[in-house]
Amino acid sequence: MDDKYRVPAIERAHLILKEISLQPGQLKLIDLSRSLSINKSSMYSLLLTLENLGWIEKEAGETYRLGRELSRLGHAAIQHRDLNESFHKEASLTKLKLGESLQLARLDGNEVLYLAKEEAPTPVRLASGPGMRLPAHATALGKVMLADLSDEELEVLFGANQEPFSQLTVHSITSLQALKKNLEQIRTQGFALDLEEAVIGFSCAAAPIRNSEGKVIAAVSCSMMLPQWEQKKQICIEEVCKLAHQLSE
Repeated sequence: MDDKYRVPAIERAHLILKEISLQPGQLKLIDLSRSLSINKSSMYSLLLTLENLGWIEKEAGETYRLGRELSRLGHAAIQHRDLNESFHKEASLTKLKLGESLQLARLDGNEVLYLAKEEAPTPVRLASGPGMRLPAHATALGKVMLADLSDEELEVLFGANQEPFSQLTVHSITSLQALKKNLEQIRTQGFALDLEEAVIGFSCAAAPIRNSEGKVIAAVSCSMMLPQWEQKKQICIEEVCKLAHQLSE
């Protein structure tokens, strides 16, 4: 790595976290200062910042251990990796049953962030893939995750000043009122549909993935062209819901 792009403060924070992880609850400021050759003034600033961020916690004896926020981030990273692996394992079987592609995504603000894809060898392939983003209100994936939010949370994401919503097609939802009405139906039936709302000529079914507390953390979907949709709609919904259930904790 080119030295001009290095950030020394971040490198020092990394060393501090590593040192604390090796001796949790045993090291004070002076111990860390000596072992890492960082002067006490700089060490104090670094420790205070890490503590304020929740990355470390100070104990009664002025010693440090890793904080809850760092644990949360670590858990999220592991969960994300495990979910991707589980998706590919389970979705590869669902793909064979349906003969159609499946996708995994999570909600990022008012957008859908695509995480993984199991693509079937169909004549027409989906343009969306890992790393791509689409407006949540215009996709089955997005709507099924938005359905887990309260009206207050939805109003923060989709304030009146954002209306009309951006349209991917003429069928896309354009208002918060219409979105809320659609989400009520999704909560009742347990899955979401996208009937040419994201791409003309394609329809889609999506179901939510929940953690052990019942919170929606991601979703899976299956999209197909309209002729196939008319033939496979019911089995598509059933298999997507089954897949989401298998991936939930």
